[in-house]
Amino acid sequence: MPVALLALAIGAFGIGTTEFVMMGVLPEAAADFGVSIPSAGYLISGYALGVVVGAPLLTAAAVRLPRKTMLLAMMGLFTLGNALFALSPNQEFGVAFRFLAGLPHGAFFGAGAVVASSLAKPGERAKAVSMMFMGLTLANVVGVPLGTLLGQKVGWRATFGVVAVIGLLAMAAIAKLVPHQGKPVDPSLRGELGAFRRPQVWLALAIVTFGLGGVFACLSYIAPMLTDVTGYSPSHVTLLLSLAGVGMTIGNYLGGRLADKALMPSLYVSLIGLASVLAIFTFTANGKVGAAVTIFFVGLAGFMIGPMMQARIMEKAGGTPSLVSAAVQSAFNIANSIGAYLGGLVIAGGLGLVAPNWVGASLAVLGLSLAVVSGGLDRREARLAPAMAS
Repeated sequence: MPVALLALAIGAFGIGTTEFVMMGVLPEAAADFGVSIPSAGYLISGYALGVVVGAPLLTAAAVRLPRKTMLLAMMGLFTLGNALFALSPNQEFGVAFRFLAGLPHGAFFGAGAVVASSLAKPGERAKAVSMMFMGLTLANVVGVPLGTLLGQKVGWRATFGVVAVIGLLAMAAIAKLVPHQGKPVDPSLRGELGAFRRPQVWLALAIVTFGLGGVFACLSYIAPMLTDVTGYSPSHVTLLLSLAGVGMTIGNYLGGRLADKALMPSLYVSLIGLASVLAIFTFTANGKVGAAVTIFFVGLAGFMIGPMMQARIMEKAGGTPSLVSAAVQSAFNIANSIGAYLGGLVIAGGLGLVAPNWVGASLAVLGLSLAVVSGGLDRREARLAPAMAS
């Protein structure tokens, strides 16, 4: 695979680390700012809001820029946001700087996915995109646990200082390794927005929102589930989350390869697998070995879907893939919010700490239903194509 993908993976590693490590160092940040844990939670939601807002807006604003320039600009903004956050004097500035750090997230992945796809040989485009996203999944295996440990031992500011350094390394690697892309062919915001007139694009975004919402319904409450239901000590939760991260990494790797061979059949199987493993988790959560094995497969099945949907939406966008590719990251973060909200709703309703797994399984089934509809439209278009050609 092209060495340029390494540069994109380094950027993805930094982004993945800053997105998820906040959960691990939240108590330290709350104590430093003198606020409660729930108030400190705005540091997490501030970043997510930045992703949702920044993905379409920054991609639209930079539609005429060469994609290498776009990558460098987004990683520069990411680095600045994290450096400023590490220096935040109070909670209010902290939330603002987390929002700033989240703004380039989706635009970076949107441009990166297009660049990775353009560098790959025909038939290996989804594989190339998955190699970039490998940095995101490895962040959950390496970056988040080490960042959490650094934050607990040295201070949360040191964690985000290191993330800013990773951003600088990513900028240097992109400048050195990513070839000049030139300006997008016939760049036009109207053309990019025109992709959203296609029903298949909206179906793809909905599959991401609900299918991956199932993963987050489970993972948002995994810590209390593992401690209060399974009986693990809090010190073991980080190791188990790393196990989920290993599953994510393997799932991302397999998803990219399967998407190049048979995208829609592989997507169906992945969503069926995700719904099944989440349903099974409601039973295996009561045993330590069963819970550990199942959490690995939750990560694997869930993150097989990511590269498949990135490839799918770029295919359906036609010649204007940048904005819809970035929109996948907005859908991913909306999935995070929906899954966490619905999972919390059933817990608050007194259904227990394993109930979010049933919510997750239901969301995965909804995602599967939407995928079947999308596949049906493909078959209908294939039948109509010869008649329209004649």
